Amino acid sequence: MEIIDLSPDREQLFAVCLEDWSDDAQQAGSKRRQWVSRCRAERGLRVKLALDDDGVEGGMIQYSPIEHTHVEGTGHFFVHCIHVHGHDQGRGDFRGHGMGTALLTAAERDAEDLGATGMAAWGLRLPFWMRASWFRKHGYGTADRRGMSALVWKAFVPEAVPPRWPGKRSELPEPVPGTVNVVSFSSGWCMAMNLTHERAKLAAAEFGDAVAFHEIDTSSPETFARWGIQDAVLVDGKNLQKGPPPSLETIRRTIARRVARL
Repeated sequence: MEIIDLSPDREQLFAVCLEDWSDDAQQAGSKRRQWVSRCRAERGLRVKLALDDDGVEGGMIQYSPIEHTHVEGTGHFFVHCIHVHGHDQGRGDFRGHGMGTALLTAAERDAEDLGATGMAAWGLRLPFWMRASWFRKHGYGTADRRGMSALVWKAFVPEAVPPRWPGKRSELPEPVPGTVNVVSFSSGWCMAMNLTHERAKLAAAEFGDAVAFHEIDTSSPETFARWGIQDAVLVDGKNLQKGPPPSLETIRRTIARRVARL
């Protein structure tokens, strides 16, 4: 196994989370690629890939200075995502071979070399992707909780201060009277969330003037600070994103039920 920094020739593969075989990855659009380019140039985004013995890309990690993320903290780096390809399609299933551990270890060493006081990450309190329990096995403690998401961290120096989730805000765009209001908060960093955004945009357009579609780009910390929501699609205030990306048909049915009540 080899851990490498992201090179220009692999940027497109990284932008689709190593799933270049997937139709869903193509449907998610270009927002993630734009986010990667902007954050690497302006916000210190770091990316590493894990290659197997044959040089095939099987895992990835992306992390940034916490001051440029949606998490409150100082001096740390924040892991947006660590992902090991786990599908039989495409390049195959790389889970269970230590790629995730190798990626996290390499990112921690890199962050320390850059002067970071600690590393933070978000984890789900559920037994699937980005499990908080997996980070705890690697020496991370819980700094904060919100719903099913835990904010975990590891201090590199004794004086490191734990990060925190930002305070909740409830502001939403002013609704358009007499319509179903679909609000998409979209930062671009996550392919799955981008897919929900693109499907909601397509579905909303099918209903013409009966639906008002509001798109809010939350890729900058300043915009996120105003709204307090990083990624979500709300149909008249109800969040569609509560697990894997809902299908286009599911989103269409949800909007249609609201339109029928107008």
